[in-house]
Amino acid sequence: MMFESKHVYGILGLISLSLSEYLIVLTGRERRGRLMGQEVYRATDFDILPLKTDISVLYPPHPVEGHLLALVRSHLNAGFFLFSYGWDVTTRLQAQWAAQESTQRQALWEAACHSFNRTCSFFWNKFLQSRLIEATNANPRQDLSPYILPIMYGTFDIRPAFIHSRHIQLCLISRRSRYRAGTRYFRRGLDHQGHVANFNETEQLLFVEDQQSSGQRVFDDFSTKMSFVQIRGSVPVFWAEINTLRYKPDLQVMDLQDTADAMRRHLQEQISLYGEQSLVSLVNHKGYEQPVKEAYEKYVAQASVNLPKVRYEYFDFHNECKQMRWDRISLLIDRIQEDLVHQGYFHLDMNHPTPVLQQGTVRTNCMDNLDRTNVVQAALAKWTLNRQLQTLGILLPGESIDDYEALGKDFREMWADHADLISRAYAGSGALKTDFTRTNRRTKMGALEDGYKSVLRYLKNNYFDGARQDAFDLMTGMWIPRKSPSTAMFLVTDNRPLWIRSMPYVTSVSLFMICAGLTLPRSSDYSLFYYFMLWFTFALLSLLFILIHGIDYVSWPRLIPPTDVIYYNGPGFRSGNNGKGLGNSAESLHYKASAKWLSTGRKRTASRVEEIELGTKKRVD
Repeated sequence: MMFESKHVYGILGLISLSLSEYLIVLTGRERRGRLMGQEVYRATDFDILPLKTDISVLYPPHPVEGHLLALVRSHLNAGFFLFSYGWDVTTRLQAQWAAQESTQRQALWEAACHSFNRTCSFFWNKFLQSRLIEATNANPRQDLSPYILPIMYGTFDIRPAFIHSRHIQLCLISRRSRYRAGTRYFRRGLDHQGHVANFNETEQLLFVEDQQSSGQRVFDDFSTKMSFVQIRGSVPVFWAEINTLRYKPDLQVMDLQDTADAMRRHLQEQISLYGEQSLVSLVNHKGYEQPVKEAYEKYVAQASVNLPKVRYEYFDFHNECKQMRWDRISLLIDRIQEDLVHQGYFHLDMNHPTPVLQQGTVRTNCMDNLDRTNVVQAALAKWTLNRQLQTLGILLPGESIDDYEALGKDFREMWADHADLISRAYAGSGALKTDFTRTNRRTKMGALEDGYKSVLRYLKNNYFDGARQDAFDLMTGMWIPRKSPSTAMFLVTDNRPLWIRSMPYVTSVSLFMICAGLTLPRSSDYSLFYYFMLWFTFALLSLLFILIHGIDYVSWPRLIPPTDVIYYNGPGFRSGNNGKGLGNSAESLHYKASAKWLSTGRKRTASRVEEIELGTKKRVD
């Protein structure tokens, strides 16, 4: 028998499924650039190797095992994973400099979890590596550190530029948190530990080479290193959007007793990691988004009473920038300019032993923390980059990177690509409004592209994101399978009532019969009238039924179904109660039937999930 030989470039970790443990190894990589003298790679191919010899990955012996393996593969193939063998890509430059003395003798994974980054938020495969980490900590003589490779889920781009006889490099990195990770509608707001959905740290790095007095350039000898960090994250209150097949989901804000405490935990953690916090909210002040904005302002006022390092700033993005006046983001910059100057940026100069530290960061959010957030973060990054280059004397006062075509183009492309990748990871499509980021203006073609992306998001968020959310929960350790596949048959069976499952088939048959009727011979214009009327009626009634019961046709996560959110009836705000049938009250028969089938998997594993959620945090963190 012939075996294919492959290079193994690293170990992603170990994962335990229902029948076997599996070793995930990196078998493909793509060079993305060189940072701080070290190569940075993107993982492009993986192999999943069973530790039991009688288990086949290609032909699993049980459908549950096959389903779980499919989730692992989908997550690996869809993610944008980055790593380096000699540089900690999971930690920003300032934190690495602050911890250099204590980490210089540590392994790469230990440096990634140093006290300056104690949450290991961006060590994406921390759960998968937990077995190797535990073994190393338990027996230091059997050190497995060389096999523990920290992986970052995010973006990386680095480009050279040449201005006024100075060689520079511009780098953009985003790091996605492994806490409360998931998809757009299945992970919103914050949890009771203070972790928020779609949390990303974005670091813009500027490297400037040393220039000798003779004028000779010394390439790759960057005497000046600058870092500017921004963060984004979901509005830190308990809220959700419930998919019902309608374009606008039902908006729900849950007024829980510990909301202020959970938000305070979130803000305190950000202060301890980044310093002062400027909270920039871009959520609309009226219409659909208004309740989220009001809840944010209500609880940030309570949570920040004893947090003087927190300042809230609201910017009415859609009103201020209407009619494609995106240049008016400068109004926001003017309002927070004092904070930007005070917080500054990290500046390390070889000629000065003590660097200038970034004292705080801007936390930007809109509803999704994608499109509006991308535009504002890019504008803040450009303002800071101009200031940095002017401080170094590379740009004259009043000049901008837009005055230099090559650098301006690289900057816009880097931020647009960065926005697309973050959006694909969370919403399933590229970012909206990237035409402005790429060209500095809003275009009609860009608006058409945004329409296409919006449709794509709707389809993925309603019909495909359930499995994608399951993959996140499985790979980050939020759900751990039992060693008995029979207890997880809910993953591969459809527990919905027959009358619910049958309606899409009725619609499909009706549409087929209508199309077939167009080809039938007829003796007069009215000979098939009743035929078409019959099948049009079937199609219309079945479609109407699907819309009324839309919640039963959404692709919900099965590992940890959000039944507590869908059927929440406590204090707060609910924009609607759609998709639950004609009887929308909690006492209705349909409500009880829907809750029963949707929560089947959770009922079978409820105690196990609670045990894992607590036990995993102990073990992994």
